[in-house]
Amino acid sequence: MILNDTIVALATPSGAGAVAIVRVSGPDAIDVVANVFESIKNKDLRKQKTHTLHLGYIKDGDKIIDQVLVSLFKGTNSYTGEPTVEISCHGSAFIQQQIIQLLLRKGCRMATAGEFTMRSFLNGKMDLSQAEAVADLIASDNEASHQIAMQQMRGGFSNEISKLREELLNFASLIELELDFSEEDVEFADRTAFRDLVSRIQFVLKRLIDSFAVGNVIKNGIPVAIVGEPNVGKSTLLNALLNEERAIVSAIAGTTRDTIEDELVIDGIGFRFIDTAGIRETKDVVESIGIQKTFEKIEQAQLVLFLVENSRAKDLEGLKREIEEIKNKYPLKALLVIMNKMDLLSETEISNLTSNISNLILISAKQKVGIEELKGQLLGLVNTGALRNNETIITNTRHYDSLIKALEEIQKVQYGLDMNISADLMAIDIRQALFFFGEITGQVTNDELLGNIFANFCIGK
Repeated sequence: MILNDTIVALATPSGAGAVAIVRVSGPDAIDVVANVFESIKNKDLRKQKTHTLHLGYIKDGDKIIDQVLVSLFKGTNSYTGEPTVEISCHGSAFIQQQIIQLLLRKGCRMATAGEFTMRSFLNGKMDLSQAEAVADLIASDNEASHQIAMQQMRGGFSNEISKLREELLNFASLIELELDFSEEDVEFADRTAFRDLVSRIQFVLKRLIDSFAVGNVIKNGIPVAIVGEPNVGKSTLLNALLNEERAIVSAIAGTTRDTIEDELVIDGIGFRFIDTAGIRETKDVVESIGIQKTFEKIEQAQLVLFLVENSRAKDLEGLKREIEEIKNKYPLKALLVIMNKMDLLSETEISNLTSNISNLILISAKQKVGIEELKGQLLGLVNTGALRNNETIITNTRHYDSLIKALEEIQKVQYGLDMNISADLMAIDIRQALFFFGEITGQVTNDELLGNIFANFCIGK
């Protein structure tokens, strides 16, 4: 891993735009840029103060490439913790490449994916969980995922873990000290205080682990399958939810022969709706393939919207049996039963339906009646209390895995305390717990782990 050279990359999206930013970072960043930059006031970049802006021209010999604005960050006062220059140029793709190629010829190296953020981590500007939050912030596409990424990037999660690790480390030191005086049979670590700490660590770890269910939903969205017989209004419902004509609507049964997917964000939570082919017996080869895909999508979904037509109000017993069959077939999936075309039902039929089928949602997809209530029901299936209370929420699978392993080791420590086992055996479990804590924040790491994490970043960040 090379850390003492100077790297360059485009920090804004590739392609034409109004403005583009070329980022240069490394020990020679200011010297390299100073050699190709001509200030309109004849300033030498090397002699300017940090965090200043300078207008001038990027020149390749006597040839002017572009008029630019240069941002200067000296010493460790930068995102990467090393001298950094950001060149704001006009957004022509040709100009961007000309500037980058010039800097490469002057001694820079093209940055790899995430290398600027990796240097920030290695130079102590942020810990590993904060660095990963940078990628999550860039990828955030709704308010909830943005809020979580910002909280983690500002150190909310890592501060909580670091504090627990520090307290555990203090006790670990005392336990290790006891081993040096094992023959004297002395205890330096207050076992009562240690029990309290172990209990508190278990409580925090369990809360963080439980938050992953919500965090994963917020980060990746909830896949929702809309299923039912042909021509009950599945495509009309999808269009009503999305408020656009996304799916083809026709009175001809079997119109939807392939799955149609689109996403809707409700109060910051993403729902990925899948409009499936109607389930029925058919000899049509293409439609049969679509129905097979319907069952595949139900397997992939976390939530199933079972849509039935108003005519089923006359066969309540049959409808209840069908609902039970779906629940038994997919016991781990949340199920919402929706009856369409409620505008054609009498008040007596509506009363009979709601008293016989619990939590039934009545809508008119065509008239867009009951759609907001349906959205509320969808949101109610997601526990957003932690998000509203600004609690730490885990969205990263690597963090989740390390927390699970840390909890297992802490539970072994708890067992050791309860069984009054020797300090040397307890010390092994404590060291392992500290190791998994350190994996989260990057206090324990290796090149392979860093490579895997930062490989998913975009170039220029």
